[in-house]
Amino acid sequence: MSNKEVKSALKSAREAIKNKEFKEALKHCKTVLKIEKNNYNAWVFIGLSASELDQPDQSQAAYKKAVELEPEQLLAWQGLANLYDKTDQWDFKVELPNVYQKLVELYASSDKNKCYEVINKLTEIYESDKEYLKLARVWLQLIQLKEEEPVDKKELVQLLQKMTQLPSDCLKEVEQDSETQQHLITAFEKALVLIDPVPGEDHKKVSADYVKCLSLLPQEEARMTAACQSMISLYPNQSYPLEVLCHHYLKTGNFNEEAVSSFSRLMDLVPDSGLGHLCLGTKTLLEGRYKDAIDDLTQGLKKMSSTTGWYSLAEAQFKIYRYADSATSCSQGIFNCVHSRHHQYLIKKRVTKKGLNFLKAASQSPDCGEYFFLLGQLYWDMGEETRKDRSKAHTHLLKAAKLDPHLGCVFRYLGHYYRDIAKDYGRAQGCYKKAFQLDSEDVESGAASVDLSMGQGDMDAALAILQSVLEKATPGSAKWAWMRRGLYYLKVGENQQAIADLQAALRADPEDWVCWECLGEAYLNRRSFTAALKAFGKAHQLQPCSIYSVYQAAAIKQTLGKFKEAVAEYLLITAKQDYVPALKGLGECQLSLAKSLMQDCRDGGAIDLIQQAIQNLFRAVQLRPDLSCLWKLLGDACTAVSTVSPNRAKVIVPALLAGLDANTESQMLNQAQTLKVGERCYAHALKLMPEVASRWYDLGLNYYHQASLTQNDQNSPAMDIEKAQQCLKKAIMMDSSNHSYWNALGVVSMNKDLENYALAQHCFIKSIQVEPNNVVAWTNLGSLYLKKENIELAHEAFKIAQSLEPLYVNCWIGQALIAERVGSYDTMDLFRHTTELSTHMEGVKGYAFWVCSTLLDKSNRDSELYRYNIVQMNAISAAQVALSKYTERIQSDPDAFIMLGYLNEHLQLKRQALQAYQRAVELLQSTSSSEELAFSLGSYGRALCTSGQWEEAVHVYNSTPLQELSDLVGLALAYCKAGLISDSISAYERALAVASSEKEKAYTLTALALLQHQQGNLDSAKTLLFKCSMLKEPISESLVCLCALGLANSDATLAAAALTELLKQGSASGSAIEQRCLLTCTLLAVQGNFSAVPREVSRAVHSNPGNASLWALLSRVVPQYYPRKANGAAVAGHVACLSSMTQGKRALLYSGVNQLASGRHSGEDSQKNALKTMQRAVLLCPDDPATWAGLMAACYTENTSCYLSGSAPRRQALQQTLMSVVSEKVRSVDEIERPLAQALEGWVLQQAVTEVLCTQVGYWGLTHTVFLPLSQVLNVSPEHAAVMLSLRQVQCQRLLMTDGGTVLPEPVLEQLSSAVMMNPTNLGAWHWLAEVYRSQGLLVQAVMAYRQSLQLASQLGMHSCQVASLLRLALLALGPCMVGVPGNDWKDLVLEATTEVLKLDSSPVALLFQALLQFVTKMAARETRRLLERLVYIQDIPATVVQVASWYLLRHLHAKNDEELMKVLLQHAKMNGDQRLLEFHSVLNSSS
Repeated sequence: MSNKEVKSALKSAREAIKNKEFKEALKHCKTVLKIEKNNYNAWVFIGLSASELDQPDQSQAAYKKAVELEPEQLLAWQGLANLYDKTDQWDFKVELPNVYQKLVELYASSDKNKCYEVINKLTEIYESDKEYLKLARVWLQLIQLKEEEPVDKKELVQLLQKMTQLPSDCLKEVEQDSETQQHLITAFEKALVLIDPVPGEDHKKVSADYVKCLSLLPQEEARMTAACQSMISLYPNQSYPLEVLCHHYLKTGNFNEEAVSSFSRLMDLVPDSGLGHLCLGTKTLLEGRYKDAIDDLTQGLKKMSSTTGWYSLAEAQFKIYRYADSATSCSQGIFNCVHSRHHQYLIKKRVTKKGLNFLKAASQSPDCGEYFFLLGQLYWDMGEETRKDRSKAHTHLLKAAKLDPHLGCVFRYLGHYYRDIAKDYGRAQGCYKKAFQLDSEDVESGAASVDLSMGQGDMDAALAILQSVLEKATPGSAKWAWMRRGLYYLKVGENQQAIADLQAALRADPEDWVCWECLGEAYLNRRSFTAALKAFGKAHQLQPCSIYSVYQAAAIKQTLGKFKEAVAEYLLITAKQDYVPALKGLGECQLSLAKSLMQDCRDGGAIDLIQQAIQNLFRAVQLRPDLSCLWKLLGDACTAVSTVSPNRAKVIVPALLAGLDANTESQMLNQAQTLKVGERCYAHALKLMPEVASRWYDLGLNYYHQASLTQNDQNSPAMDIEKAQQCLKKAIMMDSSNHSYWNALGVVSMNKDLENYALAQHCFIKSIQVEPNNVVAWTNLGSLYLKKENIELAHEAFKIAQSLEPLYVNCWIGQALIAERVGSYDTMDLFRHTTELSTHMEGVKGYAFWVCSTLLDKSNRDSELYRYNIVQMNAISAAQVALSKYTERIQSDPDAFIMLGYLNEHLQLKRQALQAYQRAVELLQSTSSSEELAFSLGSYGRALCTSGQWEEAVHVYNSTPLQELSDLVGLALAYCKAGLISDSISAYERALAVASSEKEKAYTLTALALLQHQQGNLDSAKTLLFKCSMLKEPISESLVCLCALGLANSDATLAAAALTELLKQGSASGSAIEQRCLLTCTLLAVQGNFSAVPREVSRAVHSNPGNASLWALLSRVVPQYYPRKANGAAVAGHVACLSSMTQGKRALLYSGVNQLASGRHSGEDSQKNALKTMQRAVLLCPDDPATWAGLMAACYTENTSCYLSGSAPRRQALQQTLMSVVSEKVRSVDEIERPLAQALEGWVLQQAVTEVLCTQVGYWGLTHTVFLPLSQVLNVSPEHAAVMLSLRQVQCQRLLMTDGGTVLPEPVLEQLSSAVMMNPTNLGAWHWLAEVYRSQGLLVQAVMAYRQSLQLASQLGMHSCQVASLLRLALLALGPCMVGVPGNDWKDLVLEATTEVLKLDSSPVALLFQALLQFVTKMAARETRRLLERLVYIQDIPATVVQVASWYLLRHLHAKNDEELMKVLLQHAKMNGDQRLLEFHSVLNSSS
């Protein structure tokens, strides 16, 4: 029966322990013990339960009883080990290793893994207690257990290496323990056997540790020597074993041959070894070579200090009678010896503190106070329990103080006891003072004494202690005193003195982050924000985990207005934890940033920031709902949305804040709902602090904003405005001295639902009386007077406000409104000034209105007022920017959108103008203002026309009444652009009937004439233009059209007459100057006066040097009409580029063309050449096909230059790519420019073919590969006449080169002629055909071909081509003359052609042909010499012409035997470097 009860009780105890009901378990165990006193499990359960109930002594007794009953059972030993491990009692810690040792014995046979775990714990304990013998035994035991198992060799080696780590730390302390030494030696020997490879790094390290271990064991001399020799043999380059051997020989005085050999080997390995020199010096001393000994010993002692070395050096110096040096060496040796002994004493003292039985020492020396102090200190360090036990720490410390009253550290620990345990601050203060008096270097006592004095309010005593310390302190010391006095001064508000003391503390310890934070506080209290910011930054750098320094840095940046930087700092804090001050500061900064954005009308960004501020402030409110300031800030954030447009004011707020269930998602509220949330937040703040007047003021403003919003929504705002008035009155009742409250009540009283102007006036005056420098109240008072039509009083009020604060925009707006009412000229200036001060809706709209009014008045464009207000003040751009902000916020004002569209039109912002007019139309369609709607529709239609949306424009114009001239002409233009010409004419005719002035009629007639010309009715167009010019007020545009009409139809008379009438209208300005110059040049070209074209443009440029368009025109016409001046034209294009970016883009192309005309390539100038210029033009105008065509020509020029210079071309195979690009760009040009673009595309194709012919035929010779590029060109443009011509040219060239034949069959010549006829406007083709005829001897046919090209050039007006055709014709005719063909036909043809050339232009080549003709006919005549000399000696003649003329002049002079003139000619040739002429002179002399 009893066994069943025992089992049942034990089971119940086990269940109770499992359920953590330990008291119940104890009851069940006691029941078991009553029945069975020696029940093992019951005692174990009692031990476990008592341990869990914090009854360690009872638990220990139970476990020990269980162990006594069954010492070989694990359970009790495990419980005892757990109890000792978790209980912080020194006696338990002493017993713990024995328990672990028993567990090791028990686990060794049952559970090896558990055994290893316990051994690891034992090793940690023995290492900390420095029980090295036991530690070595445990390690060996672990190694033996591992050896019994089939473990990896590497694991065993690692265990042995761990054991061999002992010598490096503790071998000196086990010198007397031979058993431990033997264990270590055994471990080393096993490790050296097991380590692989040998030699190797691991083996070398263990060998060195083994040698070091043996060197510390005097009785192991033989082993040490053998180990060193073994290591030397394995690692001959290692000096450590030699150093150990040499040190051993030096210490033992053994200088045999083996020792000397070791010395020498060490010196060979390490020539500057101090030990080697000491050994050699000692050996030479024994040999009697004292001077050598002194040298070696001195050199060795410089490297290492050795008592033996100093003794030997002193002996050597004594032997040679250097007594003073010997005495000095003896002193050094004695000092070294004493220092070594003191070091050993300290080590022994430290060991004694931790390992000696102080009780035994105190009993043996009962009068030694230091032993009792050490015992008391030991009890104090053992933990809280021994500190509180008066019989331990306190009793022994008191006895030590009585025995040795001069031991300061005793009183320091007594002070700790009275302060921390007894809480007797008076006694603690006395003890600390006593300790500090005994030892002024005792920083801990001094600091504790000062802290206690300050804590008790005895500041004088604390300052006296600090002053006494600091008077003796040197710079960089006494940190604790400096810091505490600095904190004292910081507490009492003496910030400057606090800063000085804290800086002194930091000199002692610059890495103290707490001191940096205190210094930052002192700077902050002194308002030195920058210095405080640096101090807190340094503190954060030293202690990144400190939130306080980051928070203070953010708060300082917030104070300085650096809100973005402050937000970043606050976010660093809030990302780590919910710190309420940081959340509050973050919300404030985000709200401030939102307000600054709202001032600039950036409402979208402001709403985002307000939303973030609400989220962060709500987080803070959830943490601290008892803080009224947080609710106030939350209300401010919600109320701030009243400024923005209702369409923008969409804010996402937490569901709980919106009054919804906390489990729902965040809600998006509109403006009214957000203001309601703000109202609730202010109400909550008032509940917490109902007597704060500012809270009532905030709530009143919130109600006022709600009332303003309900007015816009056409709801009844009377209740909200009444609430606002009552709240503000409540605020005034609480604090009538606040001017803001009076001012706000005045503003509310002026609301249209109250209109209590008397009360408003009273409030504004009262606000001014409370605060005379009150610009807001004066401005509001002025607004009240202005509303009541009292202009004079309003002006005075605004004037006073301006004098108080000149930068306050509202008072300036008031003055502008007054100026507008009285009709002052300063109105526009005043409104402009308001926009410069800040963005205010009333000021912006007023300024935009005046700018638009001024722009609409076309009569004042030349006035000084217009130039100042509009041009100089950049009024259009300023008004457009300001009005864009206005419409961003107020999106329901159609007038503002109309003005914005008008300003956008002036700035050429077509899309923005269209959008503005469209918005205005949408707003006005819902109103009854038909007149304003018609105006906005007309403007909308005009914007559609500007953007090219012609069909939509027609629809919009037709929706207007079509009673205004602008609407009719806009509709006509839209019809015209849409292709409805007849409807356009009808609309213009209706407009002509509506036109009221002569000028309007003139413009309408001109438009009708252009339409008639477009339909091919030339006579009707002329009639309308003539009719237009007969009006009383003719316009220049009609004369321009008439002149252009004459030029287009080659009617020079009509064009000249119209141009004459145009020039009679007086001087032009702006683009009209370029227009007139262009018409004049075109007329001169039509009349055939080509040389006058560039002169006319040059004259215009001279008269208008600032006109970039004229410079561009000059660069454009020169290469066509005067190519010899192409360099100057390139400069003109560069000037145009510098003068105007708009003209410069096109002028850059003209400059490149001129550089091509002058042959400027990279070989001449690597920076300024045609290729570089064309590349820039392509970059600036990538959509212009002409720039790509110019780039293609420039690449061809570069390749040609490379061929001529003999270098390889670098820009090949670009024709196909550039042709494709030009074709793509041509397809995207406007319809009006399409013919010219297509002509350019044809030229590009010809250029590609020309490059193919020149590179593959002209330079490399004709090959079959030449047809491949031609086929590529044909693929791009099939059936292209120019390409077919090129194909025929290649075929002709191939026929001429095959079989050396030179005669072409008649059918071939006919095919060539037909190919040229297919390109009737290709002058180059006619020239090529003429050359073919000439090569076949068909000179007459060649002459006819040249005459055909001349006629074509005249028809096309191509001046340079005319000159080229005439010169080629003259050259052709000169050939028969030079070979002496009889007859005068060819001579007459030469004279005819050259004379025509000279009529067109001054041509040196033509003069050369005339001189050669004269030379052929009359070689010896004086006229021959005169013609040739004019070409040779006149400057600005091409070098080739000069050389040819010099050649024939030399022949002429040689025939006449004129030595003097020949000498002059040869001297001229030498000066010009004409070696060929000198060689020719030598040939002539030799032949004669």
